[in-house]
Parts: sequence; C-alpha cells; structure tokens
Amino acid sequence: MAEIFQSLSKVHFEGAESKNPLAFKYYNPDRVILGKKMSEHLPFAMAWWHNLCATGTDMFGPGTADKSFGAEPGTMAHARAKVDAGFEFMQKLGVRYFCFHDVDLVPEAATIDQTNARLDEITDYILEKMKGTDIRCLWGTANMFSNPRFMNGAGSSNSVDVFCHAAAQIKKALECTVKLGGRGYVFWGGREGYETLMNTDMKFEQENIAALMRMAVEYGRSIGFTGDFYIEPKPKEPMKHQYDFDAATAIGFLRYYGLDKDFKMNIEANHATLAGHTFQHDLRVSAVNGMLGSVDANTGDLLLGWDTDEFPYNVYDTTLCMYEVLKAGGLTGGFNFDAKTRRSSYTFEDMFQAFVLGMDTFALGLIKAAAIIEDGRVDEFVNNRYASYRDTEIGRKIRAGQASLSECAAVASQNGAPALPGSGRQEYLESVMNQILFGQA
Repeated sequence: MAEIFQSLSKVHFEGAESKNPLAFKYYNPDRVILGKKMSEHLPFAMAWWHNLCATGTDMFGPGTADKSFGAEPGTMAHARAKVDAGFEFMQKLGVRYFCFHDVDLVPEAATIDQTNARLDEITDYILEKMKGTDIRCLWGTANMFSNPRFMNGAGSSNSVDVFCHAAAQIKKALECTVKLGGRGYVFWGGREGYETLMNTDMKFEQENIAALMRMAVEYGRSIGFTGDFYIEPKPKEPMKHQYDFDAATAIGFLRYYGLDKDFKMNIEANHATLAGHTFQHDLRVSAVNGMLGSVDANTGDLLLGWDTDEFPYNVYDTTLCMYEVLKAGGLTGGFNFDAKTRRSSYTFEDMFQAFVLGMDTFALGLIKAAAIIEDGRVDEFVNNRYASYRDTEIGRKIRAGQASLSECAAVASQNGAPALPGSGRQEYLESVMNQILFGQA
C-alpha cells in the first residue's frame, strides 16, 4: 500500500534546542516524570473527525484542505482511505489512541440498518489495521447533532421517533467501541438544549436525556463494556442553552438521576472558557468530585465567541491542566486532540506540525507541573492557609462534622471580632509560577 504522507517521515524527539519543525522538542515518551514514563502520563489521541474529515469549511466559505486521501468522498472507498491515512499518521507521530463518532467512520446511509452494515465493514478493517501496532481506541460516540433530524436534540427531542433513532445510533456506537477495545464512551449534547423556554418542558427533556443515558449504561454493561461513560460539558453553540453547561452542572445532573456511578467528565478546554471558567476550574471541579475522566485537548480564541478548537499552545494552561491531573492521580481516559488546523493551514505538513505543537505543549506542561509539585511552595502555602482548622479545637470539630451552630457562635462571642484572614498572596504564587516556567532550566 502506497504511503499517503510520502514526504513526511516519522517524528522523533530531538530536544529543546532543535529547530526542526517536524521534531519533538519536549515530548520524549520514555522520559520518566514522577515515577512514570511521559507516554503513560500523556495517552494522546487523534480525533477522527477533525484530523481526517475536517476540510476547513466554515459558515463563510467552503473547505481549503483536501482530505480525500485519493478516494471519492462519501464512499466506502473513502472511509477505508481515511483508515489508512489515520493509521499512517498515528504511527509516524507515535500517537497511540483515536476517538470517533459513528458518521466520521462511514458516510451515513438512507437507513440505520445500512449505516450499521457500513460500520461493521469499516470496524473490521480498523481491527485489521490495529494488528501489529499498539494503537487502540480511546473512546467512541454517536453524532447526534449534524443530521437535521437532531435540530431539537436527541434525548431532548420532542419527537419519540428521533429519540429512538438516537438510541439506535448509541447502541451501534457502543458495539463499535467495545469491538475496538475503547476505554470510554462519550455523550456530547451539542443540541441537547433549547432556544426558548416558551416552547420547552425542561423537566420532561432532562428526564428523557437521563433515560437515554441509563439505557446506554444498561446496554453497554450487557455487552461487556467495562470503561467509563463520559459527559463532555459545553455551555452554548450550537444551542443557546445546553443542559450540560459546565462540569458542576453536569455532575449535579448525573447525581440527581443516579448516573454518577457510571459517568465521569470529559473536559474540553475550549468548552470551559465558553462557560466563563478557566480550563483548570472545570478540571478541579471534576477532580474534587471524583469524576475527572478524560480531556479534550484544545484551546479557544478568547476574542471569538464560539468553539474554535485550536491546537493547544499556551504552556500556562497546559501546566495548570497537568497540575490538576497529577494531583488527581491521572486520568481513566486520555488527551484527545479535539483540535483542527486553521483554515489557512491546509497542507498535510500543517497537520503534522499541529500535533507536534500540541504534544510538545502538553509535554512541557507536564514537566512544569511536576516541577511545581516537587518545588512544594504552592502546596505548602495552600496547606498552611487553612491551618486554623487544624490548630484549634473548634476547627477540628467543624472539619469532623461534630460542631453545632451554637458552639461556633459561642467561640465568636468569646474571641471577639476576628482579625483579617491571612493574605492570599496571589501575586507571590504567580511569581513562583513564572519562576518555575521561565527560570533557568
């Protein structure tokens, strides 16, 4: 079989001094950080939809990139060509995982049964390609937002026929995920929401979304899926109001409907910022609730109000991300580059350089996050900031859940007006961060 990326060879680690645009400067898979290889800390994944399908089309114009890979788009020959391209791409970059939607893999047919037959064919082909490699599926999902039938969502749709079609897609996508050894299954409810409450029964829709997720869990477990189900929060776009606004909202939803034992969060950086949070915030919220599962590794343009899905380049963001991941003990999932090259970056070389950028940025974030932890000043400050709860009897009783309101009021009366709390020293901590990030290596 002829190489698709013939002019592009395998990407290697060359170190921080290298000026080779197709070499890793920081991602050294065998480097040990805090007792684990970098490749174990950073299980990177390729997003099938962006890397193999997206051509740069936007609302203002057609695509600029050729992703035909020598076959006619919209055919099963093209579906197989994308598999060939994807595996060559992953092997040349050392990416060990991929993520997919059902209709990324194959063109949707006129009926669900015909589409399912196509999925059977292409997943058989993917299994053949996986043999002799260490490439595996990170997670799968069903596209329940692109087809016009999902204009009002899938679980949140007012049409029972649409709901059942969504269930059929989820059933098959779960089967494909299990077949390919996927570690997780994701729900991204891009259209699970509403435009106006004037035509919406919110409680009805939320109950239906929960019912659909419960059906998915029951079926997934019945066919041997042992991984985590994930919700990927997003606040808006395409719908104005989405039921999975942010990590806290999604976690509250899961707990209310009794789904929290099977679900974790798949946090996307760009979605967190669209919700008015930092990436670190939604990671921390997920972690403290024991529900940090996987990460969609990208970034957004803060000057634009939509999901731009850019490759991560901001080392501050990735350092703070990896700090949260390391403190949480790692991920059950991985780091999926749900990112696309810019419309003006349309060549195969741009695709490779984008992954080099993203992988290096997260590798540098890992190195620096480990340095923050090993340095100890940040953790020591945070630990000492709450010392009064350890050093006083009433503080210890509050933490143990043994204090009453009256006891606390008695302490207040005895002590008089409290002094100001200790300084938060934000500026000092930011200077520590700068020193570790940009000081002498």
